[in-house]
Amino acid sequence: MAQHDTPDTLPAWQTLQQHAQTLKTMHLKDLFGDPDRFETFSHEVHGLTLDLSKQRFDDDTLVHLLALAEEAGVPGAIEALLSGKRVNISENRPALHTALRLPVEATLDVEGEDVVACVHESLNQMERLVERLHAGQWRGATGKPIRHVVNLGVGGSDLGPLMVTHALADYRPADIHPVDVHFASTMDGSQLADYLARFNPETTLFILSSKSFTTIDTLSNANTAKDWLLGRLSEHDDMAGAKPVSAKLIVRQHFIGVSASPEKMCEWGIAPDHQLMFWEWVGGRYSLWGTIGLPIALIVGMKHFRALLAGAHAMDNHFRQAPLEQNLPVLLGLAGIWNVNFLDIRAHSILPYDGRLEYFAAYLEQLEMESNGKSVTGRGERVNYSTCPVLWGQLGPNAQHAFYQLLHQGTQPVVCDFIAPLKRYDDVEDPDTRRHLKAQHRLSLANCFAQSRVLMLGDDAVDEEGAPPAHKRYRGNQPSTTVLMDELTPHTLGALIALYEHKVFVQAVIWDINPFDQWGVELGKEIAKETRALMEGKGDVSRLDASSQGLIRAFWAAEQSEP
Repeated sequence: MAQHDTPDTLPAWQTLQQHAQTLKTMHLKDLFGDPDRFETFSHEVHGLTLDLSKQRFDDDTLVHLLALAEEAGVPGAIEALLSGKRVNISENRPALHTALRLPVEATLDVEGEDVVACVHESLNQMERLVERLHAGQWRGATGKPIRHVVNLGVGGSDLGPLMVTHALADYRPADIHPVDVHFASTMDGSQLADYLARFNPETTLFILSSKSFTTIDTLSNANTAKDWLLGRLSEHDDMAGAKPVSAKLIVRQHFIGVSASPEKMCEWGIAPDHQLMFWEWVGGRYSLWGTIGLPIALIVGMKHFRALLAGAHAMDNHFRQAPLEQNLPVLLGLAGIWNVNFLDIRAHSILPYDGRLEYFAAYLEQLEMESNGKSVTGRGERVNYSTCPVLWGQLGPNAQHAFYQLLHQGTQPVVCDFIAPLKRYDDVEDPDTRRHLKAQHRLSLANCFAQSRVLMLGDDAVDEEGAPPAHKRYRGNQPSTTVLMDELTPHTLGALIALYEHKVFVQAVIWDINPFDQWGVELGKEIAKETRALMEGKGDVSRLDASSQGLIRAFWAAEQSEP
């Protein structure tokens, strides 16, 4: 893309606008007159099958979309991303999350530094901490082995690790000291309060995960946790039998810090050998691959954590090497461009049909909307075209009883992603239990396949004589993508996550926006600090708008009425 061009001025964009007029009047079911449509629009890579055949496009659409990718500079942008160029324009730095999953024998020189060596040094340090906990050798200040680990983080420091630990819970290593991992992210303390009421402070460890080490949500939870530990452990004998236990020893044995700011970790009191590093060139929502992934490694062990990295790296190589017409992240990204910018579909639902992927939709909400929820180009100009759609979702079987009514008979067009593993429960030992569980898995897949079919065909999915009454009609014509995994393993999950990461990048390149900053998040944080001061009586509330004044006064009235 030339420096002065915007995407909507590119020849391929203009062609697609005209082409879209011919397809807007065509029902999706009519495109399936081609018996080879599935073979044409589906691709298999690294244990994933991507089926785009239920998208509302044809062969010509794909030709024009691929031309748009070329004109927008997608091939060069892929190379710039993976080679460590400064693709994060507003913050003038690389976006090197892909470096976190490079194998140890690789090299990546970024501005005179081999980042691979630094990455693997941090992974090795993380492995040593994991091994101590799994061996029961990490002991609290009173000498008892750690039993519960609570991750204190928010956003990317929470959503990624939470999603992966849940998805890969079947891969817990055997014959280790039991360590349960929990997550507390909410600034109101509700999650943390539950843990503090139930856990033994002598056997509880906290991971304080914050890139900047200034995130108020995380630090408020961390300070509460610290006070809880100090108040309950100070009267105990320490590991050597001395009394009382020192505050320094309590913080040392009950906190691990993960941050890009070692100075702030030291100021807070975290021991240097209990600090794990990550770097400014890793965005929070892309950070699960490094030391932010410590909770993942505690659940699945480092062997499976490295398999997760290997799966993502395999997708990175595919993204870099495959021609655009066979490149899964490019094709998935182009399907999204087509839906948003040419079919005017502004809603996107993520629907996994496997309970282990319960948090995958929430993870993608941040990945996509925080990355591409932008309205300014890389040159600082307002866009005059749509960018990221509204994205939401939940487990498909549950969503069928929640919002599928809108998908099938509502007035809003919605594109859906159906995600499911083909195989499950082969390792269940008891044959009767295995048979029943595999039948349940087939039932889940049957619903997954049937729902995308009904969304496509509408009434034509059912052979019935005569027209149904109006309230039983299904219009169909709702596009969808299906992503199948051979099995849900660390490797295929890594490839799946990387697929969506790179899809987001492809769309950002075409929309000419920066997917690696989040300035829209920052203003709310600043205003919240000011508002908190006003609520505490520091400042003049009357300078605010009437609504904000009313809300603060309602809070004051509630506080004054407390017994």
